[in-house]
Amino acid sequence: MTDVLTISDLQVSVADTPILKGVDIEIRPGEIHALMGPNGSGKSTLAYALAGHPLYEITGGQVMIDGEDLLEMDANQRARRGVFLAFQYPVTIPGVKVADFLRHAVSNIRNPGRKEGESLIPMREFRKELRSQMDQLGLDAEFARRYLNDGFSGGEKKRMEILQLAMLKPRFALLDETDSGLDSDAVRVVSEGLGELTGPEMGVLIITHHERLLEFNRPDYAHVMLAGRIVETGDADLAQELHANGYAAIRQRHPEAAAEEQDQEAQQVASTT
Repeated sequence: MTDVLTISDLQVSVADTPILKGVDIEIRPGEIHALMGPNGSGKSTLAYALAGHPLYEITGGQVMIDGEDLLEMDANQRARRGVFLAFQYPVTIPGVKVADFLRHAVSNIRNPGRKEGESLIPMREFRKELRSQMDQLGLDAEFARRYLNDGFSGGEKKRMEILQLAMLKPRFALLDETDSGLDSDAVRVVSEGLGELTGPEMGVLIITHHERLLEFNRPDYAHVMLAGRIVETGDADLAQELHANGYAAIRQRHPEAAAEEQDQEAQQVASTT
């Protein structure tokens, strides 16, 4: 099936420790999915595994995009096929200007067969598009001349992630707690920026604990993860329930997953003592 990111029974380990134990999700362009759950439940592991992080070992299951196995592709190939990851903690690259980074990234995404040293997107075309997107996101022109995330505040780093999203126009965007560490004003700016970018050509998976992000980006589907499995799927009302009441009711409805969660926590405590 094309134009669908299909995750089937995905199992992932980190350092020989099983984290994901059979995850199933289908994301179509135009859909917004919220992935929620307590810390340590495996949410970020899913995002990094889909993006191709080498420390995350796929031990079972399948992920299909355009009828092909995404897991057989390296991280660069996945990005060129339209999979984008916004990091919870964006990396700093001193000496590389924002504009240069984005021009190379845009050139590679829009010309998947491009090799190192081949022509980049024309500068005039790139500058016009970059200026338009920065104006839309309320970013000063000086932002493009700064080194990537070097000396950036938390809010500036997250705005940089949204700017990348705007320029690269992925088909499937994975947002790993993009609201993490932001104050209310910064969350609003990032939320509104994301809201302006979502549309019928992009599917979005939002990993979040923050109600404000979902207020501006109301999910079509909300998934709850416990102990490496999705135990419930609903709509925006489920996300609101979790924000209002936490995960106690979820644990009561899924005692086996809750017990497994407790076992994992006990094992982690034992390993550090």
